[in-house]
Amino acid sequence: MHTVRTGKVFESDIQLEGDPLFYAFPNTFVLKNLCRTKVAVYLGKNVFLTINNFESSILPLTVPKSMAVGVPSVTSAHFVSGSLILFVISGKAYSYNFDENIWRKLEGISDPVSHISGDTCCFKGSFCLELSNNLFAYLRGGQIPGTNIYFSDNRGFSFQILNTDKLSHLKGTLGGIFHLHSMSQVGILMVDNNLGTFHYTEYPLNHSMGIPFSYKNPLEVIMIPHQRGFLILWNQTSILVSSNSGQIVKPVRLINKQNVTDLDVTSANITIHSVASNTYELAFLVAEDHLYYGSQNYMGTSIIKLLDQPLWSKDTSIYFENVGMLEVLTPVDDPNFAAFDFNKCMVNVQAALMDKSLELEPCNVELLESTMIDKMFTIDMNSKLKLSALMVPRMGKNPTPLVMVSNPHALGFKANLNQFGHTFDGNSKYKLDIELQQQHHWGNSEFNFTASIKRHAISSITVDIADKTLSCVDLKPLSTLISVGCDLTKKIVVQNKISACSMGILSPVELQKNYTYTIEREAYDPINHNGEAQDDLIVFYEYKDLGCPRLVYYDKPWKPVVELWKNGILEEIMNAEYVILEMNGLVTYSYSLTAATANCRSQPQNWSNFEADIENEDQFLWNRENYVSCHEDSKDNPLLWPNVEYQVLGGRTNNRVIFGQRNGIYTFHLSVVDPYYSYCNLNTIFSVYVHGALPVAKFQPLVSITLLVTITLLTVWLAYAIPKQLRTQKDQRPLGLCFQIFQSCLGICTCAWLRGKLRKWLRPRRVSDQPEKTLQTGKKRGDPK
Repeated sequence: MHTVRTGKVFESDIQLEGDPLFYAFPNTFVLKNLCRTKVAVYLGKNVFLTINNFESSILPLTVPKSMAVGVPSVTSAHFVSGSLILFVISGKAYSYNFDENIWRKLEGISDPVSHISGDTCCFKGSFCLELSNNLFAYLRGGQIPGTNIYFSDNRGFSFQILNTDKLSHLKGTLGGIFHLHSMSQVGILMVDNNLGTFHYTEYPLNHSMGIPFSYKNPLEVIMIPHQRGFLILWNQTSILVSSNSGQIVKPVRLINKQNVTDLDVTSANITIHSVASNTYELAFLVAEDHLYYGSQNYMGTSIIKLLDQPLWSKDTSIYFENVGMLEVLTPVDDPNFAAFDFNKCMVNVQAALMDKSLELEPCNVELLESTMIDKMFTIDMNSKLKLSALMVPRMGKNPTPLVMVSNPHALGFKANLNQFGHTFDGNSKYKLDIELQQQHHWGNSEFNFTASIKRHAISSITVDIADKTLSCVDLKPLSTLISVGCDLTKKIVVQNKISACSMGILSPVELQKNYTYTIEREAYDPINHNGEAQDDLIVFYEYKDLGCPRLVYYDKPWKPVVELWKNGILEEIMNAEYVILEMNGLVTYSYSLTAATANCRSQPQNWSNFEADIENEDQFLWNRENYVSCHEDSKDNPLLWPNVEYQVLGGRTNNRVIFGQRNGIYTFHLSVVDPYYSYCNLNTIFSVYVHGALPVAKFQPLVSITLLVTITLLTVWLAYAIPKQLRTQKDQRPLGLCFQIFQSCLGICTCAWLRGKLRKWLRPRRVSDQPEKTLQTGKKRGDPK
């Protein structure tokens, strides 16, 4: 035992400002900040918040009088990430930023509440942050239905009323509501007729409930950290545990030498005063001055009473500073200073358990280690994960390794144990190989047991020793968190083996110099679909994102080759279903298949279903979450128009893109819509350059050919008929008529030179063909000689 006393060398006149907080219940409790291990809050007759593990004298925590909390009675506290702690004080919820010393009333909660629940995750990454953001605020003992429950998805910055449609079948009083991330469930503890039962909201557990257990007085619920599915339910007269998120709740087992029995607190005539826990250990201090210690594992939670020591007082509390190191903490009032000192006593549990009077067997394992601890892994759809652990048993012992997942509905595994050499003293080493993948893909579980494959999930995996003795304090289980969801290291890339740059059509140097190209107004529709395009569109080519365009011949059906990359390594050529959309509104392309030729059994989706969202420039809207395959029967969406374009590429069809008769650059957005390929919304953009298209004819080919043949035949006929007619005397009148028509046409012509040439050409022909008439006329007009 030692006393922590700091900052009291000189007298101080510091006085408390505000209303001092106190715990509403007769026991004490120390709440640790899981992500900042030196930060903790003590709840008792006073409330103390420390940032150095109670290694200095501390002023009692007060709430400003301006908050008008009424009676400053604390019923619940919860740390969220960062420097924020949430309190429930007299039925109202508040947040306190202890780094900046700022209090704030939480928004959105209008009814009295008693508790705030959440499950903190300390791994790095947005996925873990999302888990910590989810909170509930509720009134324990409230009648269901009839009591409002509040939820927050932003770390308690604001709350909203929970839609309780999924809870409408529940009857009784509310014992608590919790985010059970270890099973991807929301658990509701209901109390009816002195029995408590956990109910769940998500498939497949929403059609069942936990095993009822005795619930005579309100129980505090402690969620064990690191999402392993362990719960502790306790009050002064009862302590219960669950290793599977409340599905089975049972008493702890008391080891008394060679006897093991379920602990009945009431029958044992003890009163629980303070409870401490970490990821793998449990301890509680009773008012009768006894200290109990136990380990939590999936085979059951066993405890033992340590040797009697004078530790208890009404202000004493306990907490684990580290694995096997239990701290006994007692605040000490100082009549001369406002700040409290602390008496601290460190209990080395491993040393305490070595006492021979306890008659505990020595640990049957010397080593259990793995590289998987303190890491979070991700298993995407259709992916596998391989882990391993090394075990060295105690000489002459044959322990049984145990592998457990907290969410077997979503995650399945296969494990093999093989001998792996020997230690220097001749002891055997064993390697445990574990292969994990979605339970859905193992194919060895019933359909009603497996969680929906479309919904991402979370599970922990723990490697422990099934028959491990209680004295294995320092040999903690190996545990880590696995996300069955989107692998953020994945990305898709459209293959670009033949580009317009490599073939010399475009220059990468020019493309990087603010290159622009023009889209004709006839070739595109405005993105907002407000009528037809009025002007040509000038587009800036984003070389940094697109690179050189892929080269495509216009008249050849084409499909992009999509590659899946993970951590910079090519995984496979993707064969999932995906869709593409030209980002600038080009419409000069079509698809090779229709709904009928794609063998659709219901009406397929197309981009017209999402026009309203495309107007909002949300080109990622058609994705795996709203995609509906047409290859499944649908009574609500029968196949009514079989000749419409089938606009989905990849998958089971050989659908391709057909480009129209236009050369130029197309910029596409590609989105994977297959819901069974990956939990990620895989998207990319790419460009193609279409070449080989001749200019579009201004007339229809059939009309042009007909007109050309007609003119050719007429010209041949005229070349034969006109000279023949000019040689006959009787056809001079028609010839004169033709000549007049020619003269009229020549009058229209503005080219004097051409008119003259035509006249000179016609005149000699006429003179030579009509000698007599010409001579007579010449006598009248010529010289009288």
